[in-house]
Amino acid sequence: MTILHLIRHGHNEYIEKGLLAGRLPGVHLSERGKRQAESLARATAQVPLRAVYASPLERTMETARPIAEAHGLEVAPRPGLIEIGYGTWQGRSFKVLRRRKLWRTLLAAPSLVRFPQGESFMEAQARVVTELEALRGLHPGKRAAIACVTHADIIKLAIAHYLGLPLDLFRRLVVEPGSITSLVIEDAQIRLLRLNDTHAANLTGSL
Repeated sequence: MTILHLIRHGHNEYIEKGLLAGRLPGVHLSERGKRQAESLARATAQVPLRAVYASPLERTMETARPIAEAHGLEVAPRPGLIEIGYGTWQGRSFKVLRRRKLWRTLLAAPSLVRFPQGESFMEAQARVVTELEALRGLHPGKRAAIACVTHADIIKLAIAHYLGLPLDLFRRLVVEPGSITSLVIEDAQIRLLRLNDTHAANLTGSL
């Protein structure tokens, strides 16, 4: 049985300014984001994590480090957990992007979307599921709990896959900064323990 704790990175200035950070370097946690990371570390301190993995971007690594340190672990960066490749969209404001024709397709049928010079949602979903299955394989055994610090759409795409939701419905899920979403996977049975839990103090003892 594997317990996957999928954690969205903390708050940063790109969120505050309404900008799509994507894979841009140099996007760090804000003070609010740092507090969220510390809260996540406290919440998971009593959870027997075997490993802490993260997207290699700064904001995810900075969120993961306090969690790992609480367990005497090192954060292992995993490219398979990186943000969607938004191509030429990254760095732009959502106000501008919402005026693009592709935005209407994104809302109606995200399975048809490929970002200019970037990735499609289908490719991103396949990538993250392959990564999570590989990580599960690294930690066999009963109640093997691992934390993966990554990005909102990556988490939503993973949840859609494991719950059998059509990709075109994945944007109905909400994953906020500093939240925990947890899955239990045992053989062919999958249970969603929590989705978008921003009250992380409730995590301890809930499994």
